Amino acid sequence: MLAEADRQVAAEFRRQLEGVIPQFDLRVFGSRARGESGRYSDLDLFVLVPKITPGLRTTISEIAWRVGLDADVVVSTFVATYEQLESGALGASPLLHAIEDEGIPV
Repeated sequence: MLAEADRQVAAEFRRQLEGVIPQFDLRVFGSRARGESGRYSDLDLFVLVPKITPGLRTTISEIAWRVGLDADVVVSTFVATYEQLESGALGASPLLHAIEDEGIPV
């Protein structure tokens, strides 16, 4: 179960990202989503976007850093496109299957 503090951090990340990307899917995954996090566990966020550019990837990382700094938590992002999931090797990734199984929509 996701702690309320983690839910708030993820919601703030979503709010800031909405100002940059009109359409995306956001899920919390990893130890915090499973309720198994330790004191120094990062908050893993999966961001699914229609299209990615190096500039957009940098912007997503900067938002994660700012939001995490304000909340005193490391926010890690894994960014993918719909095309990568549907036609690339990423679609068969064990990590992606874990995100599908345990990911919590934000």
